[in-house]
This record gives sequence, C-alpha cells and structure tokens, in this order.
Amino acid sequence: AFAATGVNGVYAAIRVKDIRLAAAGVRSLGLKGASITLPHKEAVMACLDYIDPTARRIKAVNTLLNADGSLKGFNTDCAGALQALAEKTTVSGRQIAVIGAGGAARAVAYGALSAGAKVCVFNRSREKGEALAAEMGTEFKPLDEFDAEHCEILVNTTPVGMTPRTEASPVSREALRPGLVVMDIVYHPLKTRLLREAEAAGCLTIDGLSMFVHQGARQFELWTGLPAPTDIMRLAVEAELTALR
Repeated sequence: AFAATGVNGVYAAIRVKDIRLAAAGVRSLGLKGASITLPHKEAVMACLDYIDPTARRIKAVNTLLNADGSLKGFNTDCAGALQALAEKTTVSGRQIAVIGAGGAARAVAYGALSAGAKVCVFNRSREKGEALAAEMGTEFKPLDEFDAEHCEILVNTTPVGMTPRTEASPVSREALRPGLVVMDIVYHPLKTRLLREAEAAGCLTIDGLSMFVHQGARQFELWTGLPAPTDIMRLAVEAELTALR
C-alpha cells in the first residue's frame, strides 16, 4: 500500500515481550504508528495518552498513532468486520450469532449492535460468554445450543479451523441452513471447514481475508491520511497466503 501510494514508509513485524517498553519505544523513536496484536491489545491501553471511544468500549486497541509524541489508540477490527459484512449483506435489523467471547468477538458484537443488529453470543465457556453478553447487553447461549433457524448471520471469531487444525469447525454441518450468511474471521486457510460446509449447505459465505484487509486499510488511513488501496492490499495478502500453502 505504501508503494502503491508513493508513501515513504516501512512496515515491519517486531516481536514484543514488554508492551510498556514497546509503546515507549514508538514514542521515543518517533515511529508513526503500530499494529498491536495478541496478547497485547488490552494491556497497551494503559500506555496511551488517548483512546478512541470505540476502542474504549471494546476494551481492545489494535492500532497506535503517534501524533507528535502523543500516543493514540484505535480499534480497526470493528470497522473491518462491519465493512466485510456490508460488502455481502445488510447488517441493520438482522439477527447475528457471534461465536466466541474474546477481543474479536467483542469488536464484532459491538460493531453489529452499533449498526442496528440484534446479537446473541455463543461460546463454549459459559462464564466468558455470559460476561461478554452482559457487557454488551445481549443474549448468551452455550455453543452446543446453536440453531441457525433463529439467526440470519453467523460470525465465527474463534481460531477453530485455523492452520494446522483445519478440519475443526465451531458448529456442525447439520446446524447450517440455506440462506444463512456465514462469516469466518480465520484467513489461514482462506476456506475453512466452516465455510466449505456452509457453501455446501447453500449459505452465503464471507472469508476472513475481507475483515483482515479492511482493518488494515483503516490503519493505513489513520497513519497516512490517504485513501487505502484495498484492492492492492488484498492481492498482496492473497499472494502471501498462496506462498504459505
């Protein structure tokens, strides 16, 4: 994206153990920003000067912007998920089942609720699932009680089905039905078992690459102030994933 827009920038992966020192490094070295990945999305919030209201509500930051030494935190997972859904379907007024109770589930649930959807949280762990549902003011059900007849959109936010355990799926093939919209945020592999079985069942599917690219595009825009070349970004990720096969 930097190359395509003529931005003089470099994007590099850095393994971090102490997020406080890493945040201080971003500030002191004058880095323009950073992506924050697991397991630091919550802990980094204590290191920031400003936290965007959406990120504060989700309780997770995945993007840092260094504004002249002032560190600002944002969550682009929420916008990325909504954009991925909006490309294929309508969110407002729909009944959405969110599988999972982690940071990604919180981002998707909050985004869906903000867009006017009704949300039900499904999770294997009752304690975590009920906690997220209570926090968001939504319903909770154990994952083994999932029934596609009572939802219009299903979003898997768990790592179930991710490489190397590609034959795992969060729900059974029998739980799916024609017309259901199924989104999986896992993007390696691009077509998870859940999406393969959803296609076979007549569902409309959305792969994890869409959310991944759109959240990255929003990060690019925060850092540069330029419109993100999302098509080029998607091609770059597709090429990288192909090379990993």
